[in-house]
Amino acid sequence: MEHRTRDRSTRGRARPGRDVLDRRARDEEDRVIEDLGLRGVALLRGARHHDERGFLRKVLVTEEARTHGLDTTVAEVVTTSNEAAGTIRGMHYQVAPAAEVKTLWVTDGSLLDVLVDLRPDEPTFGRWIAVELSAKDDVALHVPAGIAHGYQTLEDDTRLTYLISAGHSPEHARTLRWDDPTVGIEWPLPPTRISAKDREGHPWPPTP
Repeated sequence: MEHRTRDRSTRGRARPGRDVLDRRARDEEDRVIEDLGLRGVALLRGARHHDERGFLRKVLVTEEARTHGLDTTVAEVVTTSNEAAGTIRGMHYQVAPAAEVKTLWVTDGSLLDVLVDLRPDEPTFGRWIAVELSAKDDVALHVPAGIAHGYQTLEDDTRLTYLISAGHSPEHARTLRWDDPTVGIEWPLPPTRISAKDREGHPWPPTP
């Protein structure tokens, strides 16, 4: 497991940082919710039930998540597919009253998931963290409102599933530049594919 954090700036400016976590399959007794350093961001370790047929995995137990203070509202279930390693999507968020809460997990391949805290009242405002997720892992990632979200695929044919608390609202949708120099995200691979919309994302600070 690799877990690194770096913080080079002062409060009120972007705070670059990287936490790379490697989570492998766990037994059913090891289902836990782990906070990742940004308020409300959590890693949900799943549970596998094995028998001669294979396994059944619990991705999310809503009662446990709510007890931990996580919002489990689901308005949409979305899947994305990425053909090439190095693909970048992000950094996406929606503003109020259409702010989104997301819970996501990888179903094929692997990726580096990146989160930027956009909440000015938080001590982690402007800080980014990164979490490596793989289809081999029994984990899901919970992303609260007020966080810009994106990822870079580490393998070809990487797919993931999202539970999203609010529908897509174009008038409230925002994109923070994936390569903003103030935020300073360290992507692991040279980018291979980025949409025109994501290339035109706005610079730091966040757009209300």
